[in-house]
Amino acid sequence: MKREEIRYNIYQLKDINNIPYNLLLSADPSEEAIRDYIKRGFIYICEINEIIGVYVLINTRPNTMELVNISVKENFQGKGIGKQLVLHAINTAIDKGIKTLEIGTGNSSLDQLALYQKCGFRIVGVDKDFFIRHYAKEIIENGIKCRDMIRLSMDLDSYLLRKDVTI
Repeated sequence: MKREEIRYNIYQLKDINNIPYNLLLSADPSEEAIRDYIKRGFIYICEINEIIGVYVLINTRPNTMELVNISVKENFQGKGIGKQLVLHAINTAIDKGIKTLEIGTGNSSLDQLALYQKCGFRIVGVDKDFFIRHYAKEIIENGIKCRDMIRLSMDLDSYLLRKDVTI
């Protein structure tokens, strides 16, 4: 069954009074963490007639960025928008001359983990008990307690040469 084509616009948010906090909070329940990384990051919005998606990129080390939050409004999930946001983030990092793009997700975030690997990210490590140490409230997804941060990374020079990922 062919997925319906949705026309949307992705752009960098310049108006800091228009940050979609509710959408960011749906991907990361820590208001403190969100406030920290939006001060340091680049916020990108996906919209049709309303904001339906968001992602945030931050510089972490020389030639390295991290995709720290990616979220799609619930009624637009499963339509390929998350994948388009990840691919947009990859291309944005490439355009900025970045060599390595990183992302982290919870051990219980099964759909996200699959998406990131389909987009070309590789698992590089596990930060054990990350969510236990850094989040006051317990997180349960897919019936699994979120404890560990699964770290993924992508070498962007190699990404441009890959045949199994389509931009």
